[in-house]
Amino acid sequence: MEVKRESWGTRFGFVLAAAGSAVGLGNIWRFPYLTGENGGSAFILIYLVFVFLIGLSVMIAEFALGRNSGLSAVGAVKSYSDRWTFVGVMGVLSAFLIMGFYPVVGGWALAYIFESFAGLYTRTPEAIDQAFGTFITGTARPIIWMLIFLGMNIIIVAKGIKGGIEQAARVLMPTLFILLIFISIRSVTLEGAGAGVDFLFRPDFSEVNGGTFLAALGQAFFSLSLGMGAMITYGSYLSKKETIPQNALIVTGLDVGVALLAGIAMFPALFAFGMEPAQGPGLVFVVIPIVFSQMGGLGIIFGIIFFVSLAVAALTSSISLLEVVASYLIDQKNVKRKTAVYSTGVLMAFMGVLTSLSLGVFDPLPTLNVGFFDLFDILSDKVFLGFGGMFIAVITGWVANKEVLREELTNEGTTDFVLFEAWHFLIKWIIPPAVAIVAVFGILDIEETAVMIFGLAIIAVLAIFSRKLD
Repeated sequence: MEVKRESWGTRFGFVLAAAGSAVGLGNIWRFPYLTGENGGSAFILIYLVFVFLIGLSVMIAEFALGRNSGLSAVGAVKSYSDRWTFVGVMGVLSAFLIMGFYPVVGGWALAYIFESFAGLYTRTPEAIDQAFGTFITGTARPIIWMLIFLGMNIIIVAKGIKGGIEQAARVLMPTLFILLIFISIRSVTLEGAGAGVDFLFRPDFSEVNGGTFLAALGQAFFSLSLGMGAMITYGSYLSKKETIPQNALIVTGLDVGVALLAGIAMFPALFAFGMEPAQGPGLVFVVIPIVFSQMGGLGIIFGIIFFVSLAVAALTSSISLLEVVASYLIDQKNVKRKTAVYSTGVLMAFMGVLTSLSLGVFDPLPTLNVGFFDLFDILSDKVFLGFGGMFIAVITGWVANKEVLREELTNEGTTDFVLFEAWHFLIKWIIPPAVAIVAVFGILDIEETAVMIFGLAIIAVLAIFSRKLD
């Protein structure tokens, strides 16, 4: 007997879940730093143009491919052409690789919630820095926290779309917004916070160059969870009554809102206490705690709020990545949901253990000269996502029937999408080369040549054997 495919319970639940997929760790630490490094609001203006021209257009395409086929990444792409099946496989592989290290960082966020209670902010800056290094290079503690974080993902996704992911999004996303707004208000009211606001929002066009445009386009694209099968998968559960362009616009707006709030929450406080911004984990797990340590008793409260926000942002993204892989097994292999989620979770737990240990007791991989953390990060972020997004645009613009897309995006003519022709022109002629530029420069930016060759070889093999993939 055919099992009826799951669907979102409400439009509100879908929007929050899709926005949660887009909102992640990159919004909390990557966007604010890139903004300050590339000319403040000059970068933001360029970023917003790319978000709403390119990022939004690709999101609409992914939602349309998913809903029209009623299948997740692999099945959706295959329904248009067997030749392009490898693109769907790349999306699933990307999600799988990201989940090799994402739960590790999510576990750090959970651990630091409890560290906030345990006297973290009473230590000297040097001790805070040393504590983070000691923690992530340890063995049992980071692995335990990784498994707790991954277990939260498994519990949510195993409950299904309506009863698990949607219900979690209804709680987690409003919580994230409220917490970030709370921290932002406190941050901008600190004495000396104006310098941080200027750092973020005063345009400095002297800092704008070709690299700024590439950074803005890359952030716009990758921050929306595009090219990894998540939006195709979420779109496949979307009701035919919903208007795709409108929902995609709301999701994009929410993602941008969180990125801006994260910048406002952090940088005014950094400058108020004379701290220099750092990039990546150093900003979130070292510099920000040092700032909280200078707030006295309030530092504990704001530290707890901040790391709860970070854990929530990580969780809303990671559940969508787990769903991408699980839904492949459900759709293409007829595996029951719980079996698919549990088996996938076990594999991801194994990868997470390798990733966590690679930061401490493991030597880098001998052939590729990197640890598992860097390997999974580089392959997903700099290789698969960029090319995956480019191929999605090519499939939508050149392979999919234009009139079928028009019917899908206008709900068979019952709603208007007045910008359809402009959207189709962008997705066919402008976006593929634009994203290709980002993808190529991302490849060229990889210092580990062996990893670059390894990633490109995987894509080539998938493309060659695409007709045998399902």
